Amino acid sequence: MLSEQGQYTFRVVSSASKRHIKDSVERIYGVHVEHVQIVKAHAKSRRRGLTEGIKKGYKKAVVALRKGEAIDIF
Repeated sequence: MLSEQGQYTFRVVSSASKRHIKDSVERIYGVHVEHVQIVKAHAKSRRRGLTEGIKKGYKKAVVALRKGEAIDIF
């Protein structure tokens, strides 16, 4: 898993930048971030019967921590 490699995935606001994500993770969890990668999931069209709609897209960030550091989530 990614957490064993020191990487964690967060779903973030679509307007968030790498710098903002790095600063937020360091402040909230008290760890040092090495780098941040951004992945955008695009919107998809969905249909249920005759009703058509759109599943909203989102942005997620993969955050890599310094070696030996971890985030205790549970």
